[in-house]
Amino acid sequence: MTPLSTDMLLPAFPEMSDGLHASTSSIQATLTSYLAGMLVGQLLIGPVSDGVGRKKLLAWGSLLFAVFSLLCAVATNAALLNAVRVLEGLTGAAGMVLARAVVGDWYRGQEAAKRFTALSMIFAVAPIIAPIIGGGILAVGSWRTMFIVLAILGLVLAVAVATGLPESLPPARRASGGVSQAFKGMKDLLGQRPFTGYVLTFSFANIALFAYISGSSFVFQDVYGLSETMFSLTFALTAIGVLIGGALFGALSGKGVAFNKVLTMGIFVGLLATAVHLVIAVTVGNTLVTSLVFMFLSMFAVGATIPSVMTIGQEIGRHTGGAASALLGAGQCLLGGITAPLVGALGTNSDKPMAVLMVVGFALATVALLGIARPREGHGEPSEPAQHATAGAGAE
Repeated sequence: MTPLSTDMLLPAFPEMSDGLHASTSSIQATLTSYLAGMLVGQLLIGPVSDGVGRKKLLAWGSLLFAVFSLLCAVATNAALLNAVRVLEGLTGAAGMVLARAVVGDWYRGQEAAKRFTALSMIFAVAPIIAPIIGGGILAVGSWRTMFIVLAILGLVLAVAVATGLPESLPPARRASGGVSQAFKGMKDLLGQRPFTGYVLTFSFANIALFAYISGSSFVFQDVYGLSETMFSLTFALTAIGVLIGGALFGALSGKGVAFNKVLTMGIFVGLLATAVHLVIAVTVGNTLVTSLVFMFLSMFAVGATIPSVMTIGQEIGRHTGGAASALLGAGQCLLGGITAPLVGALGTNSDKPMAVLMVVGFALATVALLGIARPREGHGEPSEPAQHATAGAGAE
């Protein structure tokens, strides 16, 4: 739901600005508002689910997401829209944080790696098709129609969860001290150096991802003069790199290659690609071809990094899977929300601001990985054969 709630709206920004008589910045703030809600929502819903289970929270979160989406559809000014968007993000966070937790409940080792690879591919494809869906809705409706569509999807998801999803965390496996003990689990996880290192690695790598997402339209359209259609195709081409990176992680992990090795490879490829791209940018200047090549490699690196960290992080925090998922997602939302407007603030008439932020992201991720997570120690690797918990166990 998150990519649809953010990227689907991008084509409607001009119409939203005109219709609400609002500045461009206040409309752009609807993305930050949603991400702020997502940040808080994950930190609340994740650990709470360790104490009360996943299914009910996911169903109620989806239902309330539908309600707040309808309220967004009838907003009369930008201030009200941004306020409701926070609540929409707060409830929409249930889907993202609990999806990771459910996979961690049901799967371990290589089986978990396969499912986290599938999740990362969904997250990669959704931003590609979301603006296209948004454009299609605008062709027959307005920006308000987009929120009505989101409300319908939220309602459908709530019904599907309530009627078709088994509870993945039965009472016997929940945090024994209730919700308060579940929040303590979050504190305990942050006290583990390796887990904190992987969270930081994931968060910093997302600086590069969000810098590319928010800056690519300016670079490819304003700097290189591509049309909107050609930009969409170019964006899709580079995003294929994410799919290939995720597929490589799935293939290598399936053959027994250590998760940490794939993660290290991904981070190093990202650092090298973004560093060379920046050097060319500040010396001879990039061309469309060189930018495409290095952005493809950067997105490939992101594709290998995301499922690697998800698998390792959820394995380390398997006894408090909701808290682990919350911390992984919160860092992503926090730094992503900060990075997105920075690209525009630093300037949109060259590729240098985007290039700098992408290098910074992968450089910090490298430091966090090698200095804090320390992949050579092998944390988060499966300690037992891959297994799948019975899906129906504890179903409510």
